[in-house]
Amino acid sequence: MKLRIGLTGGIGSGKSMVAAVFALHGIPVYNADLEARRIMNTNAGLLSEIAAIFGQEVIRDQQIDRKKLAALVFNNEAGLEKLNALVHPYVLKDFERWEKIQNAPYTIREAAILFETGIWQKLDHTILVDAPEELRIKRVVQRDGRTEAEVRAIFARQWASEKKRALAWRIIENDDHHLVIPQVNSIHNELMYV
Repeated sequence: MKLRIGLTGGIGSGKSMVAAVFALHGIPVYNADLEARRIMNTNAGLLSEIAAIFGQEVIRDQQIDRKKLAALVFNNEAGLEKLNALVHPYVLKDFERWEKIQNAPYTIREAAILFETGIWQKLDHTILVDAPEELRIKRVVQRDGRTEAEVRAIFARQWASEKKRALAWRIIENDDHHLVIPQVNSIHNELMYV
């Protein structure tokens, strides 16, 4: 039976790089965050549902205006919950369709908020990619050009590392002191022979 593995980590943790290493092993990776954006822009029914709740101004040229929608939900817990409640079922259905056609011993579902949404409970195991907060801030500031305050605001919307670490099946330390590829290789080998 094919295993379904979650891969998560806060912004700047390096989860996308870790996902790329799994992909080099021939493991299919479903990037839930990217797929959610695709689905929000291509599913007319979902677009209509979003417009009905958040207003037609969040739709521009039959696509989500991500900046306008983000401005409405970023500091609005109830609004974010409504958006997630709309989008997550579509993404879950898309993942299940995708997962059925994969032909590997296991698949990876990469998402920033696997624990926060409860999706991790629908998977066989969850891997957390983690790094110290200050290093994550430095990475995001350099990569995205965000301010430290903006990055800390994003951190505030995600669970603390300690809470995620307590639920993770395996943890990949991406702290510039541990080599990442050997950690991925070890987990891959373990999953191949379960």
